[in-house]
Amino acid sequence: MCNHKEVQQNPSHFEETEGVATHCDLGWNDYQELIRGMRFFDPHIHMTSRTTDDYQAMADAGIVALIEPAFWLGQPRTGLSTFKDYYSSLVGWERFRSSQFGIKHYCTIGLNSREANNEPLAEQVMEILPLFLYKEGVVGVGEIGFDDQTAAEEKYYRAQLELAKSARLPVQVHTPHRDKKQGTERSMAIALEHGLDPSWVIIDHNNEETVKSVLDQGFWAAFTIYPFTKMGNERMVKVVEQYGPERIMVNSAADWGISDPLAIPKTAALMKMNQISDEAIRLVTYQNAIEAFGLSGQIDTADFENGVEVDQNQKYNGNTILRGGQQPRTAKDSLVIR
Repeated sequence: MCNHKEVQQNPSHFEETEGVATHCDLGWNDYQELIRGMRFFDPHIHMTSRTTDDYQAMADAGIVALIEPAFWLGQPRTGLSTFKDYYSSLVGWERFRSSQFGIKHYCTIGLNSREANNEPLAEQVMEILPLFLYKEGVVGVGEIGFDDQTAAEEKYYRAQLELAKSARLPVQVHTPHRDKKQGTERSMAIALEHGLDPSWVIIDHNNEETVKSVLDQGFWAAFTIYPFTKMGNERMVKVVEQYGPERIMVNSAADWGISDPLAIPKTAALMKMNQISDEAIRLVTYQNAIEAFGLSGQIDTADFENGVEVDQNQKYNGNTILRGGQQPRTAKDSLVIR
């Protein structure tokens, strides 16, 4: 079914070991019929780094809603104004851009772990976070947690857990790419120490080594389907077969690196091929994300369950996704723009 080959782990995500790529690169014709009529919710994808073609392909594949976590953009930001502009884009322009393809856009806001190590700037960022956490469409504090597992990372992780408690928002935790098991256990222990209910905390980027402990302690276990690193979708099938669909969710975390914005529908298709039930697939690719992040009070499924009204004549601050003589594509009652 898949062509397996030995590959080096994606260097942009700092894996230290070699592994076998098991991500199925299925073409549209391979999975279209298997997932026809299914709806998907991607609870972790960085659309700032993606193209309009990606938005169109996602809509065509049945993705009706997504969450874009604040994250590291590939190089360090050098001033507070760059954080302000970035957060503003998550609650503004990117939400508009997503709507132009019939996809409901939510986000999580936080200081990412890598930039927490620049303490003078991190202190300034912490002061402005409350200005964005209460904005419409913000469904959590994230993605926060550990990268190198430094003292500074822990300091600002703890501070943002307290912000989440004050704002009554779920927490989206980034687990480290190195020493993942240790970092995951440490992340959960600190969250419990701060009095967070595990059902309000989504532990992300899990693998086979971490999932049992995450579920046993009552947290949500999110899995990133990412080519050559994190989790392949064949491995994801085995996780669901072993642990079932409760408190498990799948995401793509597609970003500026080699990644796949269609990871969720492809994984759903592979689950279908392996006789996993439609209900289990619905839970891990749609409903569980809504349950977890819906604790924010910001998610109303009526906003996207029957499709988002699309009108590409609309503008945001005078800007449009259209160029030159392009004609807008309008679909008033359809998820898919044709």
